[in-house]
Amino acid sequence: MSTQTVHLALRRLSFTFAGDGSHAACLAAGADGGWYAESWRLPAEGPAVPTALPSEEGLRAQLLALPDGRVLVCRHDGDRHALVLLAAGEPEVPLAAVRTAGLRMLAVPGGAAAGPGAPVAVLLGTDTRPVTTVWLLAADGSAPREVAQLPGLHGGGVWLDVAGRLLALDRVVGGMVKTVVLDLELGTATPLLELGESSNDRLVLFDPATGFGMLRSDAPGVDRLGWALIGGGEPVRFPDCLHQPGRLLRPVASAPGLLPGAEPQVVLQVDHGAASALVLWRAGEKQVRPLPVPPGRLGAVGHWSAAGLRMPYSAPDRPAALATLDVAALLDAPDLETGSAPAGWRLDGSTVPGDGGRWLSARCLELPGPAGPVESVVYGGDGWLSAPHLVLALHGGPADAWRLEFDPALQRMAADGLAVLAPNQRGSTGYGPEYAMAIRGAWGGPDLEDVLALLADVAGRRAAAGLEPPALFGVSYGAFLALLAAAHAPAGSVSRCAVVAPFLSGGRLLAEASAPVRALTTRLGGDRELWDARGPRDVLRVADRLRAPLLVVHGDRDEVVPVGQSRSLRHELLRLGRVEGVDFRYVEATGAGHEVLAEEGAAAVHELLAGFLRTGRPT
Repeated sequence: MSTQTVHLALRRLSFTFAGDGSHAACLAAGADGGWYAESWRLPAEGPAVPTALPSEEGLRAQLLALPDGRVLVCRHDGDRHALVLLAAGEPEVPLAAVRTAGLRMLAVPGGAAAGPGAPVAVLLGTDTRPVTTVWLLAADGSAPREVAQLPGLHGGGVWLDVAGRLLALDRVVGGMVKTVVLDLELGTATPLLELGESSNDRLVLFDPATGFGMLRSDAPGVDRLGWALIGGGEPVRFPDCLHQPGRLLRPVASAPGLLPGAEPQVVLQVDHGAASALVLWRAGEKQVRPLPVPPGRLGAVGHWSAAGLRMPYSAPDRPAALATLDVAALLDAPDLETGSAPAGWRLDGSTVPGDGGRWLSARCLELPGPAGPVESVVYGGDGWLSAPHLVLALHGGPADAWRLEFDPALQRMAADGLAVLAPNQRGSTGYGPEYAMAIRGAWGGPDLEDVLALLADVAGRRAAAGLEPPALFGVSYGAFLALLAAAHAPAGSVSRCAVVAPFLSGGRLLAEASAPVRALTTRLGGDRELWDARGPRDVLRVADRLRAPLLVVHGDRDEVVPVGQSRSLRHELLRLGRVEGVDFRYVEATGAGHEVLAEEGAAAVHELLAGFLRTGRPT
């Protein structure tokens, strides 16, 4: 594909930063889907500048930003992993192909700046054995050089020096995780963190200049963040201010330029619910300091230098881009006013609408549920409940959640005048383990009860105002849940229902899906069928109750939920006497996979969904 203008990118994922902070890279896609690599130049002064690279990528592609602006890409095709080098205005350069079950890349400090034959990446490969093979990859086209075969599976990856010799990895052996140090010159690994005989201990951040490290461990009894001077004789400390039950704290970056003996400072991302926040913590202090950033979602990765802290950021009315933060200025900034950006905050590269207008915003609201409040992302302003058309949107997963970030599909609905209520019902992530585990072994149980309660409340209030009932929309697991909700809701409480890539039940998915999907389904509890007063959670068995106009969309190459699930639903509806084109519409997206809302041709699917949810006409 030809080089694309940066102003078309509506989605950006998988940001990485070069070790020196001079460049970043990400996957990007425009309004019509189709993913490509993007390189960002990060000058010491002035805005970050993105450039689209001439490539066609899949959502699973891995990217590494190199200090010279080039981007290393790993493309996965089964057990074959192709490594190529991309640069603006130049054809891609194939480097190597590695055959192994799984492959992951880590950038080497310095990388390309060290010379043409110097390694730019560490490759970690796994196969059917409990062994991790380690290679070093140069950018000169030479074959990857194997340096070690380590017993056990290894994840993580934190550099302990600036020369790129000592790499901390998380070794998984016997169900436990321990951090080891891999010496890339010797090809040997030695223990680094072993706080307890049966504890899981992982290094998550390290500053080679000071020896300051942060780790995550359950040695205190629960999973907590701690810190230590690695290699020193002092014990690991677990500050209470870094333990916030129900919230996930993730170290992003430590302050640059600190001398040995200086007080380390770390910016941490705090995730709770749909939004995220930032705090600054100084080692030894008993509290964290909030950094006032605009509401939205941050990317949990970043680079902190004299130019500022750079991090990915998105909000419902801000497509993902790079934010630059002046941490000192943010600490002194007053509380944010609605819609304002604080001094010390700048967002670069966020795409504006092509018509010169503005994207529509959304906010978080808590609505009453049968077991407590249910946080929801809501489009439609203060009058969302009284909008002519309202959509109750259900996320996929189930181990997922709606976030306070830009979503092209929801944005398209809002632009068509639809109010959107996107709840994070029980089973959603971001609200603590108990909330997420509520549906383990009970798919369509507590989450369905939450959805039905919200549906009854909203439909009742809209009926009292003379408005039509809400519509239902869902993707993947959310599509399964939407179909169950449409079947179990009282007559007249659902105006229409649109689903994308639905499955029919956990058992039916297990019977058709690939081995990795079957393993994931079992791990998430979908192998256990729930059968209670509502009957089985099987869409085919309750298809006769689906009376609202229905739209079903499925990619015919869906690698996660086989298209046979939707074909079976279509056949059952026809058997029941429903008329295709009148009672329901069935659309197979040719060549599309599971991410039909984000792949090439996505804009047409967004338009189809928005039109159906507004009018209910299946044709």
